[in-house]
Amino acid sequence: MYTISKKDLLINDEIHEKEVRVIGAEGEQLGIMSSADALAKAEEADLDLVLIAPQGNPPVCRIMNYGKYRFEQAKREKEARKNQKQAELKEIQMSLNIDTNDFNTKVNQAVKFLKNGDKVKLRVRFRRARELSHMNLGEDLMKKFVDACAEYGSTDKPAVLEGKNYMTVISPKGSAAPKKAKSPDEESQGE
Repeated sequence: MYTISKKDLLINDEIHEKEVRVIGAEGEQLGIMSSADALAKAEEADLDLVLIAPQGNPPVCRIMNYGKYRFEQAKREKEARKNQKQAELKEIQMSLNIDTNDFNTKVNQAVKFLKNGDKVKLRVRFRRARELSHMNLGEDLMKKFVDACAEYGSTDKPAVLEGKNYMTVISPKGSAAPKKAKSPDEESQGE
């Protein structure tokens, strides 16, 4: 079972402060009064008294429709979660003796991933032991690949050798973040 932390505000009878500063339903200042008087004003307007700033001196309460406020807050949080994009880590691997066209294809694929806002893990494989003796060729290939993708992304840290693999991670630049496509309704309104 999961426990969800709540940031519930104190409302109506839960407020036990001696004096509170009250803000009306329209945002007007009603002044400092006892919490009982503030609760009476809220009930008179058929709304709730909500403690919005308990750290204030005196604490600040607002007269509002608490159910409507919670609904709108949940709606905003849901919309914010919907608009978030999780960056994925895509992997591209090459060997030392890669041909020019294959190299260009892998660069184009990496650029596509970076434009989409994903990170790219680049891995140069050394298949045989004798290839490991030519580390400079692997470094040159890695440098050439990173330079080809430099417009869309950059490496966070230098490449490292792990076993028979030479690896680095290319992160997208800020301007390469994905753009939200317009819906047909928005396009017709812009004309």
